[in-house]
Order: sequence, then structure tokens, then C-alpha cells
Amino acid sequence: MIRQARVFARGIESGEYGLKEYFRRLRSLPRVIKSKDLPWEQGPVSWNKWLVEPGQGWMQTIVAHLIELAPGGHSAKHGHQNEALFYILDGKGHDIHDGKRYNWKAGDVLVIHNQCVHQHFNDDPLRPARILSIKAKPLYMFMHLIFQGTVESAPKEPAGYQPAGY
Repeated sequence: MIRQARVFARGIESGEYGLKEYFRRLRSLPRVIKSKDLPWEQGPVSWNKWLVEPGQGWMQTIVAHLIELAPGGHSAKHGHQNEALFYILDGKGHDIHDGKRYNWKAGDVLVIHNQCVHQHFNDDPLRPARILSIKAKPLYMFMHLIFQGTVESAPKEPAGYQPAGY
């Protein structure tokens, strides 16, 4: 019996998947994204600014967003399947990961492991904490590892603070 070779990956020149057009469109997009032009979401004590996510069309496998915690504020207590890498831009605070406390300050890198229930706290009562979050969440979602949820919501009372800059 003669077996016919099977192809598991297609070349960029393949018209079957439209890869030429996809890469043409991808290369036409801006390479510099002005974060000041992107909106802050959520609040009133924990905000997110989505810098890069698949829905924007710039990247398929990485999500990056800024987190800003109001002075003395904290995020929701939540968990997700994907890992996350936090680079602390400004401020000082701590995280609680599965019941254990981890202190952080500007310049630190914080790792959040898979399936970890966690929460972020700004320990400075006068200044905001700013964090750059980077995740491979789209890859986890592609593999249908999408379980995530909120254990405890972030405060809904305004902190008298609005994010600025960035």
C-alpha cells in the first residue's frame, strides 16, 4: 500500500488560508501603539487599559494591559487558567495568591501561576500603583483552557481618583 504524504503546515504562499492577505494586512498596521489614545475601563478603584489583544488585530497570542490601582485600592479576587507576568511600573503593594502574601514595589516582576486565586492591593494611601500585565491568555483559550472567575468583586464605591497618563 502506498501512502500519500500529508501536509500538517501550509506555507505562507498558500492561497487556501489567505495567509498572504493576512500578513499584508498585519504588516500594514501601526508598529507603535499610543497608549494615551486607548481608554481606561472598569473602575472605580481598579482600572484596565487593554494595550494589545487579539480582537484589535495586532497580535494573536499575547494580551498586554495596564492596571492602575487607586491609592489604597484593590482589584477583584479572581482566578484564571493562564499564567501572568506583572511588571510593577509605579507604587508599592502586595498580592495574595492562594492565601499567601507577596509584597511588591516599582521595578519588581510578579509571577501569577496557572489556576491561582489572587488579588492585587495598592498599599500606598496617597499614590496609585501602575502595573504592566502580559499573558499568553489567547493560547490557553485556543486550547479551551478558559476557566476563570471572580471570587470577590472589586469595591464599587468611588475612590475620588481617576487614572491619568499612560
